[in-house]
Amino acid sequence: MTKSSQPLPYLFIVMGVSGTGKSSLAKQISDEFSLVFIDADDFHSAEAKKHMAANKPLTDEMRSPWLSSITDHLVLLSQQGQSIALAYSGLKSVHRNLFRDLPFYCHFFYLIANKNVIANRISQRKNHFFSSDLLDSQFEAMEPPLLSELDVSTINIERPFVLVSDEINKLTKQITRKKNNAKIC
Repeated sequence: MTKSSQPLPYLFIVMGVSGTGKSSLAKQISDEFSLVFIDADDFHSAEAKKHMAANKPLTDEMRSPWLSSITDHLVLLSQQGQSIALAYSGLKSVHRNLFRDLPFYCHFFYLIANKNVIANRISQRKNHFFSSDLLDSQFEAMEPPLLSELDVSTINIERPFVLVSDEINKLTKQITRKKNNAKIC
């Protein structure tokens, strides 16, 4: 089999505003399906983290190098045939499209919940640069998936973690069973 006929690796992106459990759920997917786990937060510059820790939302200009860093890393992993579970906010459709252009089978899990539920979760986190004071800006920036974004599964997280995890695992199994080489997204 030539390199060009190799099946594309998978990129499962767990997205939503801060505090929805993206990292925990992406890590769970990576463990369950033997994928590489990546947390997009690890690619923020020290300046960006300091900016957010000061309760200031990032601008699109500040997000640009962050997104480039993430996508460059993903391309390298794709070239190695690695499948990925990525925890990434996915706030804007135009940014989600950057991932759709990468050489992966791509699927998004969009985590949703009431703002009060998420604010409560954020208030219980320790040692994280993101403050609950920024939650409003996240909800304002979040562009829900368009009807044309057929590669997005919406997941309500206002349930016990195990039920959310089971739903995502079931969907992931369905997606990975697809044997053709047509991109999902």
